[in-house]
Amino acid sequence: MVFFNSCKPEKKADNPFFEAYQTPFQVPPFNDIDTTSYMPAFLEGIKQHIAEIDAIVNNSQPPDFDNTILAFDQSGKLLTRVSKVFYNLNEANTNPQMQSIARQLSPIMSKHRDDISLNEKLFVRIKTVYEKRKDLNLDTQQIRVVEKYYRDFERQGANLSGDQKEKLRKLNAELSMLSLTFGENLLAETNENFLLVIEHKQDLDGLPQPVIDGAAETAKEKNMNGKWAFTLSKPSMIPFLQYAKNRALREKIYRAYFMRGDNGNKNDNNTTVAKIVELRVEKAKLLGFSSYAAYIIDENMAKTPENVNAFLMKLWNSALPVSKMEVTEMQKIIDREGGSLKLQSWDWWYYAEKVRKEKFDLDENELKPFFSLSNVRDGMFMVANKLYGITFTKRTDLPIYYKDVETYEAKEPNGDLLGILYLDYFPRDGKRGGAWCTDFRSAGWEDGKRVAPVVSVVCNFTKPTSDMPALLSWDETTTLFHEFGHALHALFTEGKYIRTAGNVAQDYVELPSQINENWAGDPEVLKGYAKHYKTGEPIPDNLIAKIQKSGRFNQGFETVEYIAAALLDMDYHNLTEPIKINPQIFEKEAMHKIGLIPEILPRYRSTYFAHIFDGGYAAGYYVYIWAAVLDADAFNAFKESGDIYNRELATKFRKHCLAESGDDEGMIQYKKFRGEEPSVEPLLKRRGLK
Repeated sequence: MVFFNSCKPEKKADNPFFEAYQTPFQVPPFNDIDTTSYMPAFLEGIKQHIAEIDAIVNNSQPPDFDNTILAFDQSGKLLTRVSKVFYNLNEANTNPQMQSIARQLSPIMSKHRDDISLNEKLFVRIKTVYEKRKDLNLDTQQIRVVEKYYRDFERQGANLSGDQKEKLRKLNAELSMLSLTFGENLLAETNENFLLVIEHKQDLDGLPQPVIDGAAETAKEKNMNGKWAFTLSKPSMIPFLQYAKNRALREKIYRAYFMRGDNGNKNDNNTTVAKIVELRVEKAKLLGFSSYAAYIIDENMAKTPENVNAFLMKLWNSALPVSKMEVTEMQKIIDREGGSLKLQSWDWWYYAEKVRKEKFDLDENELKPFFSLSNVRDGMFMVANKLYGITFTKRTDLPIYYKDVETYEAKEPNGDLLGILYLDYFPRDGKRGGAWCTDFRSAGWEDGKRVAPVVSVVCNFTKPTSDMPALLSWDETTTLFHEFGHALHALFTEGKYIRTAGNVAQDYVELPSQINENWAGDPEVLKGYAKHYKTGEPIPDNLIAKIQKSGRFNQGFETVEYIAAALLDMDYHNLTEPIKINPQIFEKEAMHKIGLIPEILPRYRSTYFAHIFDGGYAAGYYVYIWAAVLDADAFNAFKESGDIYNRELATKFRKHCLAESGDDEGMIQYKKFRGEEPSVEPLLKRRGLK
C-alpha cells in the first residue's frame, strides 16, 4: 500500500478521530483535522470493525438478536466517524491531497464492504436469527431490523457461489473507482477548465448591476482586475443566460456547460460512463435481476422499472405539449423583435425571461432585494418554529471546516437539544456543484439515550459582493427550503437501530425536502420573511401576487428537461445485457425515442449526470417527481385544513413521515399521516399540466 508523503505514521493520541471529540456537542474538531489524520483513522477503523465482526462470528452462543443483529448494527463506529468527515469534506471542500486519499481508499473500502457482506459465517448467523425471528419474542422494530439486514446480505451476494462472489468483488471494486473518476473529471470540467472572461463592457449589455458586480469580484479573486469573469456554477451562469444580450457569449458559456465531460480531453467521461453501465448490468445479472434498474427499484415504493416508466411517460405526455407552446411563445417574441434566428437551447433562459416579464410583469431582479440570504434562512427557521415549535440559535464557538460556514443549535420546544446544523452557502473551487444535505453524525441511540445528530446543508448560492449581501434568486430560495427539509428529516429522526432509523426507500427520500418548498412561496409565509435588504419593508402584495401568478411559468420546460434526464437514466439501467455502448449515440437515440424537442436538453447529459454515475441515484433520478406527487398531496392537507401552520397536522407529519419514517414501508408511513394513498391531481394542477 502506497501513501503520499504527508500521510506519515502517527500516534493514536495525535489523531482527533481516535477519541471522543472534545468539542461542544461533540461536533467534529475540524481545526485539529488535516489530511494526515484520515488514512490512519480509516485503517484503524477497518481493523476495529473486522475485530467486531470476528467477535460476532466466533461467539459460541447460539445466534440471537442481541449477540448477532444488534452487535452488527452497532459495529464500525470509528470507521463511520472518520468516513462521515472525510467523504463529506471531499465533496464540499476537497483538495489534491484529499482526492489522492480517496483514490487510495476506494479499493480498500470496497474490499472491506465485500469482506463483510460476503462473510459466510456472519450470514449464517443472520440467517439463523431471520428464520426464527417470529419465535424470539422480538418487537416489531427488532423484526424489521432483522429482515432488513437479511435482505441486505441477500442483495449484496451472500447466496452466491465462491466464484460468483469473487466476480462480484471485482465488479464492486471497479465500479467504485469508476464513480470516483467520473466525479473528479466533472469537478475539473466545472471548476477548472472553463472561465468566460469579458474584457469589453459592451459585452455586459443587459446584465443587472449586481450580476456585473459579482462577475467583477470573481475576476478579482482570479487576479483579473478590471475584467469580468463568469463560471459554470449556476449562480454565475444562469443570470448570464437570462440577461446577456450577446447571443454568441450565451452560446459559449452554455455550450461549455453542456459539453462537460464530453470534450475528448483527459477529463472526458464517455468511456467511464460506458464502463459503469456495462458493469452494472453484469452485477445485476450476477445477483439474479434482469437489469440494474430491476435490482434497484425492487427496494423502492415503485417496485418495478415498468411502473416507473409508465409513471414518467404519463407526466411526459402532459408536459411535452406545454413545452412546445412555450417555444412558440418565445419564437413570437423573437419574430416580433425582428430577429431572424430560430430559438436554440442557449436562448431559452433569455427569452423565457422576456415571457415572464410580458405575461406576468415579473422581473427576477424585482424579487432579489427581498430575498437576502439571511432573510431566507430566518424564514425557513420561522416556518419550522411555527410548525414544530423548534428553535435555532446561532453558535460562534463551534469548529468549522471553511471560513463562511455557519452553525446553529436546534432545540425542542422544551429546550432540549435536537441537533446541530451546519450551513455552507457559496461556491468554491473545491466544492462540487449543486446542493445537498448530509450529516457528520446521524441521530442514534446510545446508553439508553438519543444521540443528537450533526447535520450539514451545502449549497452553491450567489455570493455577496463588497457592497451587497447575498441576494438569492427564487430558485435558490426554494433550494434552501428544500435542503432544510432534508435537514429536518435528519434532525427529527428517531429509532434505536442504525439500520432503520430514518432509513427510507429511495423514492421516499425527497418527500421531506420537497414538501418544505411549499411554504417558501405561500403568501402568508412570504409576508413573514421576504423583506427588502435595505429598508426592511416586507414584500408588497403586488409582488406576492406576481409570484403566485407565475407559479406555472416555464413548467413545460422544467418538467420536460427533468423527465428527459429521468428517462435517460432508466434507459441506461434497463439494459439487460452488458453491451459496450457509445453514450453519445445512446443518449441521442433515447431522446429521439421520446420526442425531446431540440430547444431543450435533458437536465443532465450523460457525461455530467453525477446523480447516477457519482451519486446514489442510479435508476432513481425519477424519485424527485415521484416524491412530488407525495409532497403536493401532503401540502394539500395543510391547505385544505385552512391553516398552513396546522400544528396537529405538523405533529402527525413529524411523527409518521419524519421521526418514524424508517419504521415501516414508505406508503404505509405516508398513509398513517394522510389516511389514504396520495393523488396525482394536486401535482398536475400545481404545474399547470392539467
